[in-house]
Amino acid sequence: MPLFLPNDLTRRDLDILNVLWENDSSLTASQIVDAHSALTINTVQAVLRKLLKKKLIEIDKIVYSGTVLCRSYKPTISADEFALSHFNDEYRKLKGRISMSTLMSTLLDSETDSEILQNNIKDLKDMLDNYKSSIGSKGGQET
Repeated sequence: MPLFLPNDLTRRDLDILNVLWENDSSLTASQIVDAHSALTINTVQAVLRKLLKKKLIEIDKIVYSGTVLCRSYKPTISADEFALSHFNDEYRKLKGRISMSTLMSTLLDSETDSEILQNNIKDLKDMLDNYKSSIGSKGGQET
């Protein structure tokens, strides 16, 4: 199921999402501030409310910070899912102006490591073969 992400995310929203993605465990607002020196607690709290409303994060648990109970937050979407969804959204906007083959060629041209490039080409060939088989088997069922 494709994810539809809000287009109105700010640099600060992404900063906070990045802090959450970079950590294995959920974080409190104070821990997010500690992890990113350019953020203030007021900014973090406001952005967390916004991200909660957009369902990009959720409250994971209630934890103690000293003697005070605090909410601990975690992302509801991985960094990979976010990037792919954003990329897919942008591609849909350009679909009539750029072909998929041009896009793939550009992505492959951007890889400088020949071993990684060879692996990517093999993975793409396998993926295309699977798609081709899938389309062929669907076509056979419909007739």
